[in-house]
Amino acid sequence: MPLLIVFLGIMALLLLMLRFRLNAFIALTLVSLAVGVAEGMSPPEVVTSIENGIGSTLGSLVLILGFGSMLGVQLAESGAAQRITSGLIRRFGPKHVQWAVVLTGFIVGIPMFYAAGFVVLIPIIFTLAATTRLPLLYVGIPMVASLSVTHGFLPPHPGPTAIAVIYKADIGLTLVYGILLAIPTIILAGPFFARTLGRIKAQPPANLFDLRERTEDELPSMGVSLFTALVPVVLIAVAAVADLLMPAESPVRQLIDFLGNPSVSLLLAILIAIYTLGLRRGRKIGEIMDSLVEAVKSIAMILFIIGGGGAFKQVLIDSGVGDYLTEQLQDTSLSPLLLAWGIAAVLRIALGSATVAALTTAGLVLPLIEAGSVSPELMVLATGAGSLTLSNVNDSGFWMFKEYFGLSVGQTFASWSVMETIVSVIGLLGVLLLDLWV
Repeated sequence: MPLLIVFLGIMALLLLMLRFRLNAFIALTLVSLAVGVAEGMSPPEVVTSIENGIGSTLGSLVLILGFGSMLGVQLAESGAAQRITSGLIRRFGPKHVQWAVVLTGFIVGIPMFYAAGFVVLIPIIFTLAATTRLPLLYVGIPMVASLSVTHGFLPPHPGPTAIAVIYKADIGLTLVYGILLAIPTIILAGPFFARTLGRIKAQPPANLFDLRERTEDELPSMGVSLFTALVPVVLIAVAAVADLLMPAESPVRQLIDFLGNPSVSLLLAILIAIYTLGLRRGRKIGEIMDSLVEAVKSIAMILFIIGGGGAFKQVLIDSGVGDYLTEQLQDTSLSPLLLAWGIAAVLRIALGSATVAALTTAGLVLPLIEAGSVSPELMVLATGAGSLTLSNVNDSGFWMFKEYFGLSVGQTFASWSVMETIVSVIGLLGVLLLDLWV
């Protein structure tokens, strides 16, 4: 019965949006209320759950997406994004732009949370598509595939690292196995899959970024452009390494962790960009501030919709749907690797959050690892792969991709959701193959 209610809720959400053309945030809020009550929560409990879901989802994302949008606008308006993309095109050639995007997404994705990496790279992706006149999804899907794989598979990314700690897996060995798995997964889910999406035309929000081409004299240097764009990446990467090598009580590590916090690192990058891409190039501070205000205005509805997805996710968790699923899946004779993947996949589909799905699964299958019947490193990867399965309307990442790329719900399922599922399935197959030799 709990799963039937969730299914009917998702169908109602699609009906409200597709048939009645209701705004996604309003539709998500209405469905969250209805599903919560139908699952047995009292109306006040449902309202509290919705508020907590929006708050917990947007708590850090407001800063990350807000600061990321400000940085993205400065990269776009100054021509830094165009300078970086022209350098990538020269290095890889117009025919191999996808591989440049894959490599960039992979490097950026290892230390950064998915949302932070997304907002740092999205202006570069938009500019690259405009410069090469290639379809936006043709270059965008390889980027999000790289970010998604690193999010699910690779330490020192926080998700896989947390699972590795729970499983007592060797983080270095997990990273080695994860890279072996990541390479074919990104290739298939990124460049190869993107070539099948020619029928889907992305229509991003108007005036999100200034994509007009500038003359060579108008562009900042490659060094300044890369330095400014990569400040948050470098700071977060250094913090991730410090967490592995330095004791938690070290004052130096605490300072590095502060500077490497995604929100703080993006704020520092904005301040640097104000000088390197603005004041230093003759722009007035008032003009720069006006552009930052417009940057935040352009993502206001995106933030609301992401919050709505977080509300739906929280109602499903608080109503006990996750507990019901874990009880149903625990008593099975499947291989530990398949079981970890399956539980994480079902929880991800039902609850929306990859992190919640992965960490919940880790607690459930830990006894199998302690029994010594399976490699803990492969269990980390199986759990991570399962947690990426079929992102849908209860996942904030689904709405972020939809709104930035200007897609319908159906188009988002056909592109983003399928890409995530390809990553998940190829990840599982890779884990099973590695299990034959480990």
